[in-house]
Amino acid sequence: MRKTYLDNIRWITILIVVIYHVIYMFNGVTTYGVIGPFSEKQPQDIFQYIVYPWFMFLLFVVSGMAARFELDAKGESGFIRNRTRKYLVPSTIGLFVFWWILGYFNMLIGRAFETMGTVPKPILFLIMCISGIGPLWYIQMLWLFSVILIWIRKIEKDRLYNLGKKTNVFIIVLLGIAVYGAAQVLNTPIIVVYRFGIYGLGFLLGYFIFSHEEVMEKLEKYWIIFSLLAVAFCILFVVFNLGKPYPDHEVLDTFLCNMYAWFGTIGVLAFMKKWGNSENDFSKWMCRKSWGMYIFHYLGIAISSRYIKMYLPQMPVFLVYLLVLVSGITGALLLYEIISRIPVLRWCVLGIKQNKIKE
Repeated sequence: MRKTYLDNIRWITILIVVIYHVIYMFNGVTTYGVIGPFSEKQPQDIFQYIVYPWFMFLLFVVSGMAARFELDAKGESGFIRNRTRKYLVPSTIGLFVFWWILGYFNMLIGRAFETMGTVPKPILFLIMCISGIGPLWYIQMLWLFSVILIWIRKIEKDRLYNLGKKTNVFIIVLLGIAVYGAAQVLNTPIIVVYRFGIYGLGFLLGYFIFSHEEVMEKLEKYWIIFSLLAVAFCILFVVFNLGKPYPDHEVLDTFLCNMYAWFGTIGVLAFMKKWGNSENDFSKWMCRKSWGMYIFHYLGIAISSRYIKMYLPQMPVFLVYLLVLVSGITGALLLYEIISRIPVLRWCVLGIKQNKIKE
């Protein structure tokens, strides 16, 4: 069961992720593993504060909704087979087959090789593979949440799911407190993107609550209120946190950040349910290409950023951003078209069946 507004949310959010990573590569807020800022003060860094609290949480909620639709269509065994091939294989086997290349450039950018001269080559290759996870952390977590969901389904037998249909607007608002609570638990200490608590809750809320058309119609009815709340929390978050390390737990775990994550997410869902249910040739094309764009974009960004910094250090800032953005998008599209046509490699890197060219 495809829903146009969800498809549009996916490709638009993935495009935001790409733009975020371009700005992130040259940001002046958190400088580990990036090229670094052009100047001491960079107004463009504000974009990171605007989108970071909610865009991945939104994708997990949408993925939870999609999980329900896929389970209805394929059943549990087909669901797990498909998700294992599409999510687990690329983010494990794919690391050793292809993504060590991204790891190599990530380590170059972070100057990791400067301190690893005595590390044995097999160990160095393993470190490069792990460093190449990049955006694949998202599909690693999706696979894990999908497996956990099957276990939950065997226990709740749709009782909890049917209860979710009755969720009203008041409960939706109050769920922000649960989101805040979930953000405090199951966080990895160093690699902060693995936030199992809040992202797992988002996935389950998408499955049990927002996959119901009745609930989405309630959001649609109050789209103006939820959109205004999202904007209000955005302003508050930026005002009170600008200059602070937004991707660190000292900001991510705050009440304000999680209220923005929640109301930003339901604001987008409500707005897109009302206004994002149409499509055209461009949106259909973006929907088809968004998966490859997400998987491959960071490689193009990392490579182009590295060599522009080395060979064109005086290039105007605007042109740097533009060239890196174009490299990220076109590089991703080209890599997807090439790798999706190579037997074995397309299974290892993209999780595409050997007898299929496109998913």
